[in-house]
Amino acid sequence: MENCFNLIDEPWIPIADVGRVSLKQLFSEPHYRALGGNPIQKIALTKLLLAIAQAACTPDDNFDWEALKINDLVKKVLTYLAEHHDKFYLYGEQPFLQLPSISKAATQSIGAVLPEIATGNTTILNALQIETELSDADKALLIVQLMGFGLGGKKTDNSVTLSAAYSGKSKDNGKGTTGKAGASLGFVGFLHSFLQGETLLQTLWLNLFSQEQINDLPYDAGLGVAPWEKMPEGEACETAKQLQNSLMGRLIPLSRFCLLNEAGLHYSEGIAHLDYKTGMLDPSVAFSDKKKQVLWVEPERRPWRRLTALLSFMEAESGGFNCYYIRQGLERMTQMELPMEKIGLWSGGLRVSSNAGEQYVSGQDDFVESLTFFNKEDVFKSGWYNKLKTEMAELDRLATIVYGATLGYFKSQKVDGKNQAAAASNLFWQLCERKFQDLVNACGEGEEQLHALRKHFAQFASTAYNTYCPNDTARQLNAWAENLPNLATYLKDVKQPEADA
Repeated sequence: MENCFNLIDEPWIPIADVGRVSLKQLFSEPHYRALGGNPIQKIALTKLLLAIAQAACTPDDNFDWEALKINDLVKKVLTYLAEHHDKFYLYGEQPFLQLPSISKAATQSIGAVLPEIATGNTTILNALQIETELSDADKALLIVQLMGFGLGGKKTDNSVTLSAAYSGKSKDNGKGTTGKAGASLGFVGFLHSFLQGETLLQTLWLNLFSQEQINDLPYDAGLGVAPWEKMPEGEACETAKQLQNSLMGRLIPLSRFCLLNEAGLHYSEGIAHLDYKTGMLDPSVAFSDKKKQVLWVEPERRPWRRLTALLSFMEAESGGFNCYYIRQGLERMTQMELPMEKIGLWSGGLRVSSNAGEQYVSGQDDFVESLTFFNKEDVFKSGWYNKLKTEMAELDRLATIVYGATLGYFKSQKVDGKNQAAAASNLFWQLCERKFQDLVNACGEGEEQLHALRKHFAQFASTAYNTYCPNDTARQLNAWAENLPNLATYLKDVKQPEADA
């Protein structure tokens, strides 16, 4: 095939407030704020951009990283892209992140491999779920997404195996197995986190590992070779084994072997990576080695509520969660001078359901993402994390009070109010999200600011209770008064908030 649509030159990457840009444009423009798209597109693109940056310039140690200015990184990346220009064609003899040898696999429609598209007998609830024809730019983004976020199930044609002795895609009777979940997705959806700067290039620089840091990661093959430089020949070839044990293999897992065609794409399971229970996982996933647990996506518990868990390494001997990008990035900053006052922590992902090996998006499954900024001086202050942890624990207690008060209100009227109590508690958390950034800032300022914020959170608790517990009739008024949330302990010396108007 003729080489065409080069990802270095053609616009295909969504940028917030800008639109689509090429790889060359992205690394040439210092003012782009952040990536666009849905959360798993942002994760997949961030990992691709970091893989390119690591391939172009991996600092020796943290001091080498500090000396590497963003402009220097950009020059090295642009030089690297120019040298590997022929490796980034979406179509051609060596299509980007695709294997022409997988053409024997059955063709799957594009909509069937997108989690947000309704196919088969799935009910279409809105226009966004209708399958439409994708542009080349959309197909490029799809290929990058599928490398780590392919849904498990029967959509992969596992009757085709490229490595002759490989048995991971077949049953004892010789028939193909159902496809495993993508390495970046997992069973119900991993929660991914990255440090974020004030610009996209700052974000890439903040998350760029040094060789010294890579040596401390659980990847025996170290950095590894970028897959577009050398694609595997099969599921178990030497290149595939190297990707299974390297940082490059976790950034671009190649969990799916794909090849675009006019009707859709040839689609089969790719490299099978070890899971988090063995200690192998993406550097953007938070993992507790002590408990052998990871942080999963929970749509009703938005990622900002996991901030204390993501930062739990700040506690001595906590045995909490450890996300390599967050921990190694922040620990590095304690020794360095950064050209920025604020550092962000972005978390997001997709929740999926599973049934008999088939993954799908249904019910309350959804995309989630949160971004919190904090002053870099505050993070390293003694006591900042403990204050934040205390305040979040108090908010958890308030949510429990709202739930119990709402449940008691309906119980007083001989009605099952579990659904209303859950909805009231959920509303309380939605209202709290408006002030969470202020809470993070206040933890570095002083008790006066924290007390002032407690009045707002107490008001949110009252608002949530009043929303689901009306007091229009005499019977309702009696139940409402009997079960009013007791906020005295939370407020302590703070004045009670004004009643709802």
